[in-house]
Amino acid sequence: MISIRKAKPEDTAVITDFQLKMAWETEEIKLDTLIVTKGVKAVFEDPSRGQYYVAESNGIVISSLLITYEWSDWRNCNVWWFQSVYVTPGYRRKGVFRMMYTHIKKLAEENDIAGLRLYVETKNTKAKKTYEALGMSTEHYAFYEWMRK
Repeated sequence: MISIRKAKPEDTAVITDFQLKMAWETEEIKLDTLIVTKGVKAVFEDPSRGQYYVAESNGIVISSLLITYEWSDWRNCNVWWFQSVYVTPGYRRKGVFRMMYTHIKKLAEENDIAGLRLYVETKNTKAKKTYEALGMSTEHYAFYEWMRK
């Protein structure tokens, strides 16, 4: 049985581990464990930065994601961004992200959130297919960024 819940500070180590693995799997980037750990802890210390959610199977965390907030003056409410999505390899393609997405979407609807957004690494075709199957689209916006190295 898989369940979805808000993450707790006690989940910091597993969320950090997931982020290190995701960065390597998707972009072959080796992140600094200490910096990522501090970054994860910062979310728990200041909820205005976001909120982590985890999926568990038999009491073991198998997936995590971060919701961050973007203010929309067009809609006079927030848009929630999915970030840092990771599902452990043994649970991929089994509907775990779909369950998490459904859970978050329900919360968004209950809390007057304008919509849900995410970005995906351009070559991650499996993730793109998953997001499209959930009814998400790329038809309105392209994503640009500048990131400090």
